[in-house]
Amino acid sequence: MKDGNFLKANNARSLWHPMTSPADSLANAPTIVTGARGVRISDIDGHEVVDGVGGLWNVNLGYSCQPVKDAIAGQLEALPYYSIFRGTSNDKVIELAEELRDFFAPDGLTRAFFTSGGSDSVETALRLARQYHKIRGQAGRTKFLSLKKGYHGTHFGGASVNGNANFRTAYEPLLAGCHHIAAPYTYRNPFDESDPAKLAGLILAQIEDEIAFQSADTIAAFIMEPILGAGGVIPPHESFMPGVEAICRKHGILLIADEVITAFGRTGAWSGSRLWGVKPDFMCTAKAITNGYFPFGALMISEAVAEVFEKDESGKAAIGHGYTYSGHPVGAAAALACLAETKRLDVRVNAAARGKQLWEGVNALKDRHSLIGDVRGGHGLMLAIELVADRATKKPADKPVPGKVQKAAYEAGAMVRVSGPNIILSPPLVLTEADAQVILDALDAGFRAL
Repeated sequence: MKDGNFLKANNARSLWHPMTSPADSLANAPTIVTGARGVRISDIDGHEVVDGVGGLWNVNLGYSCQPVKDAIAGQLEALPYYSIFRGTSNDKVIELAEELRDFFAPDGLTRAFFTSGGSDSVETALRLARQYHKIRGQAGRTKFLSLKKGYHGTHFGGASVNGNANFRTAYEPLLAGCHHIAAPYTYRNPFDESDPAKLAGLILAQIEDEIAFQSADTIAAFIMEPILGAGGVIPPHESFMPGVEAICRKHGILLIADEVITAFGRTGAWSGSRLWGVKPDFMCTAKAITNGYFPFGALMISEAVAEVFEKDESGKAAIGHGYTYSGHPVGAAAALACLAETKRLDVRVNAAARGKQLWEGVNALKDRHSLIGDVRGGHGLMLAIELVADRATKKPADKPVPGKVQKAAYEAGAMVRVSGPNIILSPPLVLTEADAQVILDALDAGFRAL
C-alpha cells in the first residue's frame, strides 16, 4: 500500500472527483477515509469521527454489518456474475424479487426491475412510463413534471427532471418536455407562504394549472421525492403527496416516487410513500438496498402498470432497456442479506427516535447560533441546517462559511455534509443516542469556531 504522503500528494493528479471542479480538488485536499467500523470512519491520519452523512445517505446499517459482507463473499465463490438478459437468470435475483414484493406490498408494488444504482432506477422509470402510455395507445404522453429543488440523479433523463440548475446548466440542452413546479419549501418560495398546509394547497393548484396548460394527454408522469433530500431536506405538509397522487389519478398521469434516499426506513417509515399514505406507480430505490456495500438498485412497479405490460399482445411491451449489471448475483445476495438485517433490527424505529433527538438538538443549536436561519427535518434521520448571514433578510451565508463549519465539526468528532448553504445530516440508522450527541456537540463546536 502507498504511504500517506503519496496518497495526499496524488489525490487529484490522475483522479477527477464527482460533484466538484477539478481545480477545487487540486487546490483543496480532501479527507482521505481509510477505515470504518460501526458508525465511525477514520482518515489517513488516524482521526476517527461519527459519520453523520452515512456514506452518501446509503450506509443505513453502518460499516460493520457482517451478514451483508458474508453474503457478498459467499456469492463471489458461488457465482460472481451472470447476465439476466433474455434467456438467463440467477437464483439470488429471483429470491430477491420475491422478498421485495413482500416488503413493498403495502405500497402496491409487486414487480422489480434491477439496476446498478439510483440514477439507473430513475432512468428506467422515465423510460417505462413513456412505454406504458404507448402500449395503451397514448403515444403523445411524453412529458414529465417534477419539483424545483428535487434531485433525481445524473443521467440525461434524471438531470432533465432535476430541479437544481447546478446539475443542469453545464449539460443543456437536456431532454425536452420536462416542466418544473415550485417545491413545498416553506423557508423560501415564490408565494412567500410559511404555512406548510397553505403552501401545499398553492402548489397543488399550480400543478393543476400546469397540467391544464400542457394538456394532460401530453404528460407521462410526475416524479417526486416524498421528502426532498439533496435539495436541502424539504419535508412537505402531510397533505401534499396525497394531493399529487389524486391529481395524477384524475388526469391519467403516472406517479413516480423517487425513494433512492427514503426507502428502507430512513424517514421512520419503511418508505416515504408509506409515510404519506400514497401508492405510486413506480418507486425508484437503490442506496440502502445493499447498505452501500455493492452498487445496486431496483425500480419497483405497481400491479396495475405490470398488468399493462404483461397482457400486451401487440409487441409494444418488449423492454428494450437494461444494464450489464441488472440483477447482478452478488448485488442480489447483498440485498437479500441487507433486507433481512434491516427488518430484523427494525431500523425505522431507531431512525424515528434518533431523528427526534437530532431534530430537537439542532433546533436548540438554532437558539444559540444566529448563523442558523432554518432547520428542516422531523421525519427520521434526514435533517438540514440552512445557514444565513442575516436572519431578517434570509441572505445566504457567504459561500465559504458552511465549509468552515464542516471542517471544525470534523475536528470535533463528526463528519457532516455541505450542500450549498446547507449542512445536511443523514447518519446510519443504527446510530445510538450517544452517537447522536457526538454529532450535536461537534456541530456546536463548528458554529462556535466562526
